[in-house]
Amino acid sequence: MQKEVKILWTTDNKETALHMVLLYAHNAKIKGWMEEVSVLVWGASQKLIAEDKEIQEKVKAMIDDGVKVTACLKCAENMQIAEGLEACNIDIYYTGELLSDWIKSGDTIISV
Repeated sequence: MQKEVKILWTTDNKETALHMVLLYAHNAKIKGWMEEVSVLVWGASQKLIAEDKEIQEKVKAMIDDGVKVTACLKCAENMQIAEGLEACNIDIYYTGELLSDWIKSGDTIISV
């Protein structure tokens, strides 16, 4: 039985972020559906976080409850939003290798 969920979040669609990514990831952790929940924030989703206070608060709450949230440093540098992501307590580093490891692991990755 799989005990970890990995979510690749790339969309800047707020409704999808609120009603799928953030809702599922947070509930999977706090309700014990999954032991580990990891969210990789890449591309347009980073800009959504940096610019939207409601999204920021939900991301912070997930992290406080044990969801691992990581963002791509290259994307953040390109969009000049690294400070905004760091303010949400998101781990930021070059994530190409992380995503490659996820893919090579054979684990299921939810991509939104």
